[in-house]
Amino acid sequence: MARPLLQFNDNGIYCAAGDFYIDPWKPVDDAVITHAHSDHARWGNKRYLAHDLSREVMKYRLGDIRLETIGYNETIFKNGVKISFHPAGHVIGSSQVRVEHKGNIWVVSGDYKLEDDGVCTPFEPVKCHTFISECTFGMPVYKWKPPTEVHDDINNWWRTNASEGKTSVIAGYSLGKAQRILQHLDLSIGKVFLHGVIANTHGALLRNGIHLQEATRITSDLGRDQTKGGMVICPPSALGSPWMKRFHPYSFGYCSGWMTLRGAKRRRAADRGFVLSDHADWDGLIQAIDATECECVSLTHGYTASFTRYLSELGYDAHEAHTYYGGDEGVEEDSVLEESVINASEGEDV
Repeated sequence: MARPLLQFNDNGIYCAAGDFYIDPWKPVDDAVITHAHSDHARWGNKRYLAHDLSREVMKYRLGDIRLETIGYNETIFKNGVKISFHPAGHVIGSSQVRVEHKGNIWVVSGDYKLEDDGVCTPFEPVKCHTFISECTFGMPVYKWKPPTEVHDDINNWWRTNASEGKTSVIAGYSLGKAQRILQHLDLSIGKVFLHGVIANTHGALLRNGIHLQEATRITSDLGRDQTKGGMVICPPSALGSPWMKRFHPYSFGYCSGWMTLRGAKRRRAADRGFVLSDHADWDGLIQAIDATECECVSLTHGYTASFTRYLSELGYDAHEAHTYYGGDEGVEEDSVLEESVINASEGEDV
């Protein structure tokens, strides 16, 4: 029996033929990275390969690393194994990694969504023999509304708060959700302000040539009167912190796919929960897998057991795979990073 092109071991997803890993969770010599979220792009590898649009965020998050970047649909070879990156639609710079050797084609999706969010390069299906897929929201209850409806809801909520003299504070992860929120805000309502960690990510993306709407970094000398009626975008780690007190009176909103369930809204103590996810919903997962025309599917994180059973009933050779990926909406992948950055370098300038 032929050895699989990619295998899961204690370090990550390993390609023995090319001697490299994809999104390793332990330090390795050669790491191919799907995107810059911290559960997929970890510190300590000797060499990194990522998409061009991940370059500055990777450098901001990981420091002085040995990093090579390529564009979408460009090809690179490692020990005779052909590697190319293809849009995943998850966050800016996110990629599906296509690996080909001796006619055998595998695709590692990383995290992905099918909707065009107007910020990152839209998802493109890639045909393969084996597809390694997330299933963060792999249950039928998770079905997203059209994104335009959610963005209209956010702007209407902001408009109402501003008319009542309240500041709107909305939480979203610093890479992905924050940019998506920002780009669809109606700036005729008021000014937009960014928590320091989000402003840092914003700056990295600007250095990478990404165009983002105008927003002001929140600093310690920014008074309450200056933010009144505005929109503040902060990371989830700011919730319940002393930093929030400066915005009273305010209304707090939270953006996540988990807001589908009312219990999630209560746990966040949010005034408003907005169902906005950077992951595929139930229909999106099935559509993406079907589009690959694959024979085998490995499911890496989320509702892996139930989704594996469902795909098996459809005729796929489906398997669960144990990994250390959690996802920005799965285990709050940014919160530890954000808190460490705040404590180490931001002081009150957040």
